[in-house]
Amino acid sequence: MKLENKSVVVTGASSGMGKAIVELFVKEGANVVAVARRADRLEALKESLKDAPGKLVAYTGDVSRLADVEGMIDAAVENFGKLDCLINNAGVMDDMAPIAEASDEKYEYVFGINVYGPMAAMRKACQVFLKQGNGGNIINVSSVGSMHQAAGPVYCASKAALNAMSRNTAYMYKKEGIRCNIIAPGGIKTEIGAAMGRPNVDGYTRLQGVLGLSPAPGEATDIANAALFLASDESAYVSGVTLPVDGGWMSF
Repeated sequence: MKLENKSVVVTGASSGMGKAIVELFVKEGANVVAVARRADRLEALKESLKDAPGKLVAYTGDVSRLADVEGMIDAAVENFGKLDCLINNAGVMDDMAPIAEASDEKYEYVFGINVYGPMAAMRKACQVFLKQGNGGNIINVSSVGSMHQAAGPVYCASKAALNAMSRNTAYMYKKEGIRCNIIAPGGIKTEIGAAMGRPNVDGYTRLQGVLGLSPAPGEATDIANAALFLASDESAYVSGVTLPVDGGWMSF
């Protein structure tokens, strides 16, 4: 098992990529705090993994709320005695509106989850890592939208901010052995599109030239496998990198 006895926090764990990450990690021996807003789905996930080698603690929380973010990190330490890895996977889309039509409400919602949540979690995790004194590991799930016109400016900007924050963290704490890497998914079969609701017609129309180049959607397990590599000791010399998992979309 590649993650035996590692203590991991995974956000956005109730569906899609987060759920796939939790399932794979617990089967690889990790003890996981699975974080999401939907308690019923977390409990169902916990039940499905009850016989797996690792342990799962379900934590109902909203990553845009500081108390929930700090609580999920505390839950890992309280339940497993330490924190080894933080995976910021929770994320939401904008409505693809071009900048002339982008709303303050959408900006606050998207940045609260996609930027503030990871920032607060990374801050708390790094405080724990520094106290433990033996390094640490952060994996941030970004998007090809951080480098590509795959959504509206609010979403793309939020993921670009996450990338910059990740690289800065990798640099700042390299001497302390705290690694920070980025996974940049392309089109993956998840619920994020449905959660977005009806897209802005103007923005969606303008984006067709880019969206039409996307390969066939990948699976959530493709992201989980990338996360497994970055969370394992096999990637011990990897930090500050962006790993596209996009079927080659960025090469077009």
